[in-house]
Amino acid sequence: MRRINHYIGVSVAGAILVVLLVIVALDVIAMLVDELDSVGGDYTFIEAATYTVLQVPASIYEFLPLASLVGCLVGLGLLANTSELTVIRAAGVPVSKIIWAVMRPVLFFIVVALLLGEYITPTLGQYAESRRAAVLGHDTALTGQRGVWNREGEEFMHFSAVLPNGKLLGMTRMQFNDKGQLLKMTYVDSAIYQGTQWFEEQGVTTQLTPEGVKTERFDARYWESDISPALLSVIALSPSSLPMQRLLPYASYLEKQGQSGTEYQLAFWRKVFQPLATLSLVMIAISFVFGPLRQVTVGFRVFAGVIVGIVFQTAQDLLGPSSLIFGFSPLIAVLSPIILSLLVGIVLLKKSL
Repeated sequence: MRRINHYIGVSVAGAILVVLLVIVALDVIAMLVDELDSVGGDYTFIEAATYTVLQVPASIYEFLPLASLVGCLVGLGLLANTSELTVIRAAGVPVSKIIWAVMRPVLFFIVVALLLGEYITPTLGQYAESRRAAVLGHDTALTGQRGVWNREGEEFMHFSAVLPNGKLLGMTRMQFNDKGQLLKMTYVDSAIYQGTQWFEEQGVTTQLTPEGVKTERFDARYWESDISPALLSVIALSPSSLPMQRLLPYASYLEKQGQSGTEYQLAFWRKVFQPLATLSLVMIAISFVFGPLRQVTVGFRVFAGVIVGIVFQTAQDLLGPSSLIFGFSPLIAVLSPIILSLLVGIVLLKKSL
């Protein structure tokens, strides 16, 4: 039985790796093509390629569920086409043991994805974004296509780049009164966190008063704020790129500021249940191989797997924003497609046996 488990596991793992390699390669090519639009000046092709390569772990994390689905269809389907799966079952191996043999390599990939999502992807993502922003320049306020916004009370802030070492480039702060009228605007070329405050360099403050506009330039000064580099490392990335351990605390921070943290709660639950989502898609793949897709070609299995993966992803993408708009729990939005996939897989598997 150990040899059978190993044989099935190697077949499935190899297929998942090949599918993942193809999907990630296509995604990397698409990202590189998009980055070529920004090439010019200091932002060379090498910089664009570096930025793209740094996004590879995030791409692996994102496409692992789809790769697991298609890979299991291909790996287990090849065993079915060569009648090896029939021989294994005829030898007295129950379907439950075959399912476990398939799940073992999938669980390994899930653990790898969790490590990538928690420790590798956020660090590389922030470094890639800050490097890109620094090279593209930050001399003009609020004109960059990629920047970071934050709100603290009645003050709105924009950062052109947030470096991993806690340094800010191109910071713009706009202070409003309770009626929404702009009172003061400050632009700072750079700021570094020192102790419990920020040290600003090369800035200009424009204050609007009843008497007129007053402008003041300064070379260096300190700025007191509750914002810390740890907080900026959160807002510098999209919710989907953040580790789980930072999502809920930042959602609580937003709620204390009178803002909605539902988007970060949604990202948290999607990351928590991504392993279950992957297993549910694998269950569908197993049920397809034992049932309706047992005798079809490999190409048709790949096509069917891609369609199922697209439907699953579309359902999550629709339910997620819907929970933000209509106000139902993000947990329901995340779990609904997963539970449906599990039920479909179990029902199809029972019918085929």
